[in-house]
Amino acid sequence: MIAWQSHSRQRYIRPLLAACLLTMWPTSAVAAGPDFDRDVAPLFAAKCLKCHGAAAPEGGLSLTSRDTALQPRGDDAAVIQPGRPDASELLRRVTATDPSERMPPTGEPLTAAQIDTLRRWIATGASWPDHWAYRSLSAISIPGEVSDGSRNPVDQFIAETLLSRGLTTSPEADRRTMIRRVTVDLWGLLPTIEEVEAFTHDPAPDAYERLVDRLLADPQFGERQARHWMDLVHFAETHGHDQDRPREHAWPYRDYLIRSFNADLPYGRFVAEQVAGDALSSDDPWALIATGFLAAGPWDESSLRDIRDDTVDRQIARSLDRDDIVTTVMSTFASTTVHCARCHQHKFDPISQDDYYALQAVFAATDKGRRKYDADPQIAHQRRALQQQLAALPPRLTANDETLLTDTTSAALTAWEQDLKSRIRRWLPVQVQTGVSQAGAQFTALDDGSYLVEGTRAETDVYEMTVTTDLTSVTGLQLEVLSDPKLPMKGPGRQDNGNLHLNEVAVWLLDAAETPRKLTIVAAEADFNQESWSIDRAIDGVADTAWGIFPKVGQDHRAVFRLAERTPLPPGSRLRVELQQSHGRGHLIGRWRIQVTDDDQPQLPDELRLPDDVQQALATPSVERTPAMQRRLAAAVLDQRWQAELAALPAQQVIYSGSNRFEPDGSFRPAAQPRTIHVLHRGDVTQPRAEAQPGALSLVPGLSSRFVMERTDDGDRRRALAVWLTDPANVLTWRSIANRVWQQHFGRGLVDTPNDFGHLGATPTHPQLLDWLAVELQQRDGSLKHLHRLLVTSRTYRQQSGHRDDMAAVDADNRYLWRMTRSRLDAETVRDSVLHLAGTLDDTMGGPSARQFVQTPGIHVTPNVDYTSLDVDAPAQRRRSVYRFLFRTIPDPYMDALDCPDASQLTPRRNESLTALQALALLNDRVLVRQSEHIAARGLAASGEPAVVAFRTILLRDPRPDERTAIINYAQQHGVANLVRVLFNSNEFVFVD
Repeated sequence: MIAWQSHSRQRYIRPLLAACLLTMWPTSAVAAGPDFDRDVAPLFAAKCLKCHGAAAPEGGLSLTSRDTALQPRGDDAAVIQPGRPDASELLRRVTATDPSERMPPTGEPLTAAQIDTLRRWIATGASWPDHWAYRSLSAISIPGEVSDGSRNPVDQFIAETLLSRGLTTSPEADRRTMIRRVTVDLWGLLPTIEEVEAFTHDPAPDAYERLVDRLLADPQFGERQARHWMDLVHFAETHGHDQDRPREHAWPYRDYLIRSFNADLPYGRFVAEQVAGDALSSDDPWALIATGFLAAGPWDESSLRDIRDDTVDRQIARSLDRDDIVTTVMSTFASTTVHCARCHQHKFDPISQDDYYALQAVFAATDKGRRKYDADPQIAHQRRALQQQLAALPPRLTANDETLLTDTTSAALTAWEQDLKSRIRRWLPVQVQTGVSQAGAQFTALDDGSYLVEGTRAETDVYEMTVTTDLTSVTGLQLEVLSDPKLPMKGPGRQDNGNLHLNEVAVWLLDAAETPRKLTIVAAEADFNQESWSIDRAIDGVADTAWGIFPKVGQDHRAVFRLAERTPLPPGSRLRVELQQSHGRGHLIGRWRIQVTDDDQPQLPDELRLPDDVQQALATPSVERTPAMQRRLAAAVLDQRWQAELAALPAQQVIYSGSNRFEPDGSFRPAAQPRTIHVLHRGDVTQPRAEAQPGALSLVPGLSSRFVMERTDDGDRRRALAVWLTDPANVLTWRSIANRVWQQHFGRGLVDTPNDFGHLGATPTHPQLLDWLAVELQQRDGSLKHLHRLLVTSRTYRQQSGHRDDMAAVDADNRYLWRMTRSRLDAETVRDSVLHLAGTLDDTMGGPSARQFVQTPGIHVTPNVDYTSLDVDAPAQRRRSVYRFLFRTIPDPYMDALDCPDASQLTPRRNESLTALQALALLNDRVLVRQSEHIAARGLAASGEPAVVAFRTILLRDPRPDERTAIINYAQQHGVANLVRVLFNSNEFVFVD
């Protein structure tokens, strides 16, 4: 242990000092003085910051900034004394032989080379600039003159770094390699043999540039980029966690991504729309759809919906859900690990708990749910205007607004009264003669003709009632499920959360002799329906399906059941009604009332329980009505008119997004106003401290970390964060995306930790190039296509990927790009390219996702999904992989084998493994086997040797003489289809040079 203060005080701390120098930086390259970012910062990050980071550093020494490490400490000298390595306590401790004083106190001591780096850094002045990621962006001069072979400024930055290390670029790759490489990068597809030959025989000097422009302009570019982005934000179409229920309306966000990338939406706008599109452009449906980003991650259905709202577990679940949103936003757009400050100050970066909970406060009202929207902006405008008019009616009444009388006419009021009377349907209560609960519950008759169910609450139950009516015939039955203070959550169900499930309704006619005749119910409607739990499920004859009431706990609901024909009721006859509730878990009806009608068209009552004051005004003769009554009736007329206009608008579409304007789901309901967020001691919801104010990070120079807003609703808070993120001064945002685009084309980023630009992340291999790209993106109006084009047309990108011993001896990992990095096709590219080369790929864009699996029918808490049973020729199998329906907990085994990522986790960079399982998948996957047959059939139908046609189709070149002999012999023995499967397993197919 080191006593950083005086020896007499014996105040010991336990820092872990120093880190491994990156071995790709030879000592000779830094002889003039080590660079802090490149040589010293990685040392501190790997070995020191665990104990001497930003949060409660041991001994008060933080090695995250110059201020603490290079300043005197009370009566003691600074730990690091610039220009005086032998007087620096740091050097004394890392060279100490006494175990009680040596740093690090455990593990291997620093190597001689590492100590020499620290010594030379201190000797040359201990230059310690601010952390590279937080420094302001400024225009960077392009180094040197354009050298031979350089195609754009990117090459100049790369050439300068190579030269400083004694490295040289590799020759340019051949045209076949280049079209294959760039098509995979920009489209996620292999080119066809026809495309390869057209390009290789194009004599124009700008043939490659024109190829790049064609690829960037094609819609398949957006499909490829969207798949990359979906990895970043852990997009999937199920909730994850224990139930993993499907989200039927998540896919529009995927279509937004494709559309935005193809349109080259300015990056700043792209970021802002995903955080606050609904608050930025109220009439733009795509901006609202963009907020699907906030709901891309998992959602804990059990904790956020299925338990009581006032429990600690629900509070914890909300906090964790907000944490997922905050983490996704800041990791994706700002490459920061802000979530590390949830329980304490960030240990390594200058991110406080106050900053973290300021970000949680931004999303204090943001939840994940289904939100309706209008695809037509004009319709959206009309809907909003009508909603605003309707919302203004109650205040106008309260203010005795006389314009209510001028907004309508007496003639309109008279017509409304007459129409209302004509539309009131005839529904009469029945008289219940007998009522039985098969499970033994008791029915208690109430004064309003309803029945309250008490006593035993079984897992399942069937209510059987025999009823009579004064009607002489019946055409329909109305069932009301009613709330009651005696029921859990006030009902209308008996479950603890007020839920109920009605699996089937059955009606019999009993004649005077008690002979039953079952009546056919042909249609049903209800005042509330939820997807997969609609009223038609109660008459479908399937015991596992049900009408579910759980999004409106404690409210009354009605359902009407229409009979196939008018049924006479002879004297002495009765009706028997059976309510089957077989779902289980006590989801039983708590209070019910039955009515019948003989109306020709049974339907829900039109009057919908008019308010008492309206009924009173209607009951008053017109000559006796007071001005207040007249205004109330005028408001009712306007309400009905505007409600009718609202109902006449086209049906809205649905997006699963992040907002506080979503459809309720059981007890999971929107927050009308942002919830109060507190800084939580140790992240514990039971230990709240100071109230958090909406804001962002304090570490970005030139930007305020707290938001000052006139209003503080959900949209305003998110809009303020969007402005903060996209500000040109926000160095994190612009460096982050420049690094991600670079990573896509070169295999790894200029910063090899794309989601972490902090002290524990990697340092840039080419910091000036990274900043130049970030500034270039800003100056080009955030055009990502410009950045892609810049990179893929560079001489650096067009190098060969072949190995060179002399270069590898200096830079074995090719971090400085003396050659192009070879890569393996990802899972989607393999699958899509096989379909593309077979000529069976369906290029239809957008729409609901393709379910490339069979899901067992019925209701399952966790879906039962089978990827092996779907017909290999089903249309869903031919869609591009970006349109696959993505499960979190039940991945496609084939895609999983090829390293398709877990959608429960943010994936800034995919794994690239090589396993025997992958070879088996490429040989035996049912879809690939079928596509092999399609390619073989094309070869047999074409002129020429079928084996050679198949070879050219897959490997995009002619076989050499020895290869030609081998493939023909193999095809003759095993068939062309089996030859195709062998070629799919070849390195030449699976890898991109």
